[in-house]
Amino acid sequence: MSNIYKLIIFLPLFMLGCAPNLIDENKVIQKIDSLDMTVFSKKGEKIYSITSPNSSYDNIELKFESKKPLINLFNGEETKYIISSQESTLSDNNKLLKLKGNVKLKTLKKDEDILYADNFIWNMENTNYLLEGNIRFENQNIILNSEKAILGSDNIIEFFNPVKYIIKNENNENKYEINSENAYYNLDTESVSFEAQDKRVKSILYF
Repeated sequence: MSNIYKLIIFLPLFMLGCAPNLIDENKVIQKIDSLDMTVFSKKGEKIYSITSPNSSYDNIELKFESKKPLINLFNGEETKYIISSQESTLSDNNKLLKLKGNVKLKTLKKDEDILYADNFIWNMENTNYLLEGNIRFENQNIILNSEKAILGSDNIIEFFNPVKYIIKNENNENKYEINSENAYYNLDTESVSFEAQDKRVKSILYF
């Protein structure tokens, strides 16, 4: 069965059109062969969209689970980031989005920035995205590695200690490699800054 759903905040009744798989007297797991869903804010603004070839909905826990999802995060009417992963869970009345396995977040810039991680967590009550496990950020200028990072609404990615970074040369080859404490990459200015915990050591590189 192929179904297309448009969701504004939360509409559980749209599931009634398909035959459910009954788990117990109250719990229903609805299988969705093709999910195409857009979530809007209370003001009618697009927040994100998600597509998946294989999803399910749990009517007790009120959550979607999807395999190989493709997610567009919006800024107004335009896509800001595109994210893919092995699986995702959407819960808490569509306010908590978790992605797991080979997470890949990329910008739509000509020379795109790509952020890899094991896990991605977004609580929509705040504007920050949390990434955990095997973090790798890469573009034409630099590679940054850490175990935890936060992408803020100001387009600055904070990488948590320990951080390893590699600067590339004009031939896109690794030029040199350095370890540091927390690092901050600004997607708008294409600059990276490094700051020690004691605040006495700080440097900024522009590309």
